[in-house]
Amino acid sequence: MELEELRASWNVLNERLAENEILNQRMVKEMISQKTKSAFDKIYHMGLYNLFVIFFMMTLVFPWIYMHTPMMAFSFAMVEVVMGIGLLLECRKIYWLSQFNMEQKSSKELMNLTLHYKKAYYEAIVWSVALVCLVLVAFYVAELGFNHRAGYEISLRILLPIGLSLATCAFGYLVGLWQRRRHAAQLQEIEQGLKELKEFEN
Repeated sequence: MELEELRASWNVLNERLAENEILNQRMVKEMISQKTKSAFDKIYHMGLYNLFVIFFMMTLVFPWIYMHTPMMAFSFAMVEVVMGIGLLLECRKIYWLSQFNMEQKSSKELMNLTLHYKKAYYEAIVWSVALVCLVLVAFYVAELGFNHRAGYEISLRILLPIGLSLATCAFGYLVGLWQRRRHAAQLQEIEQGLKELKEFEN
């Protein structure tokens, strides 16, 4: 009788251990999922913020500057076209981010989406840097060399706006570099989390 009771107690203990192991796995998986989703949400919100800033500059700020300064129409159109391209690049990134659904997609599908997003992100950086540099040079050449209505002269008076513009570009570069490092860390966190979640699915 004691042997049967011992066996019964042992079976109950094994069942409880198995239940605890399943519960612990669920808790670990939930923690990894929350951490991964938190990193994703930060990237997604940053993408929306960038989209809003470009749209705001394109539709309100720069048109206002054009209407209240003797800027040439060619210079205005050139900058607007580049901002429009930047807007499309951001929309492409947001599209891939919008497909990221941890509740409905497997970790393999999410990893593929992450690869598509990374490709869109790095292509956007290359195009953005190249276009911004080219447009800045073209803008200064057009405005300082061909905008006779503004009456620009190569003198100390134009050093201030040029200096402020260069300082703004330098500040933008530093902010962009900081955002890129932060983005890389968050993206690495997402990829690591997806790898860990994939182990639970195997």
